[in-house]
Amino acid sequence: MKNKYTFWIAALALVSASACKSGGEKKPAAMPPTLVNVATVEKADALYYDQYQGLVVALNAVELRAQVGGFITGIFFKEGNVVQKGAPLYEIDKRKYAAAYEQAVANVTSAKANLNKAKKDIERYNMLLKNDAVARQTVDQATATYQTAQSQVAVAEAARTSAATDLSYATIRAPFTGRIGISQVKLGAQITPGTTLLNTISSGNPIGVDVVINEQDIDRFYKLQKSSTDTTFRLQINGGNNYNHTGKIFAIDRGVNNGTGTVKVRVQFPNPNDELKDGMSCVLRVLNDDSGNRVQIPYAAITEQMGEFFVFIAKDTVAEQRKVTLGPRINSNIVIMKGIEQGEKLITAGFQRLRDGGKISLGQQGAAAPKDAKGTAK
Repeated sequence: MKNKYTFWIAALALVSASACKSGGEKKPAAMPPTLVNVATVEKADALYYDQYQGLVVALNAVELRAQVGGFITGIFFKEGNVVQKGAPLYEIDKRKYAAAYEQAVANVTSAKANLNKAKKDIERYNMLLKNDAVARQTVDQATATYQTAQSQVAVAEAARTSAATDLSYATIRAPFTGRIGISQVKLGAQITPGTTLLNTISSGNPIGVDVVINEQDIDRFYKLQKSSTDTTFRLQINGGNNYNHTGKIFAIDRGVNNGTGTVKVRVQFPNPNDELKDGMSCVLRVLNDDSGNRVQIPYAAITEQMGEFFVFIAKDTVAEQRKVTLGPRINSNIVIMKGIEQGEKLITAGFQRLRDGGKISLGQQGAAAPKDAKGTAK
């Protein structure tokens, strides 16, 4: 029985060896070419923007506080309206200050009368002194009295000026043309000089937008401050609505924040229709330096391998894998900074199974240049 099994095993081994030998002599069947779609690479003018979170700020804003104390006896504006420079806003009970001013005026009049009398006395004594009709000491006393009267006039005039200033402070006026807020005090309220907040007034046109940039971008913004165009700074408000006016850099902060490595930049925008309000959130869009006539292709044609990006270019019936340098995204397209040139045939579909040098057959053909060349850099 053992010999019988040995015979069958030997026979099977011989048959297997023959089959392997026969199979080894056959050539593998050639893979059919991969069907792909291609598009001609073209350039297009593109404007694309970098985005920065911004905050609308008034270029001029002042908290109104009284410089004299008393009770509020008048409010002369409508809250939330634009007030003109110099317009009266609040009045503090001015009776005390008016009386002090009148007294100061009277003191000036009295001091000037004393000065006039002293002047006449010294003139008379000097004439008598020439005729030896009066003692020298009397003349000296008259001279001292005259000088004292001069000093008293100066003191009285200073007091009058101070009283006039206090009286003027009793009426609080708009320091500039701007929009005034909701009053923090009501009629009859007692206020403390320099402490009680009455209201806030801020300018509205033009207005600023503050953004924070990394210190690596400082040189870029300094260049934009000198050479920005009408398309450099744009604004999105109210959840993505485009603001109709363009801006320009108003100021770049004096230094870098040591804790965050950032710098504040303020961009100025016209605001004729008062659409931008102090404290509003917005998105500042800054024209990307790489905007211009650039190659753009569908982002779907990009493949990624270990952090590097590739496309496939059709070379007759062969696919060539090409490494590319990506620029910003524009909607469903992407800018190619380096790697492919205008006029080449880009494989846009069917490349998922391709390898460099793989055989292809061409299907649908078109253009890879985008129709919409405007967007926001991502």
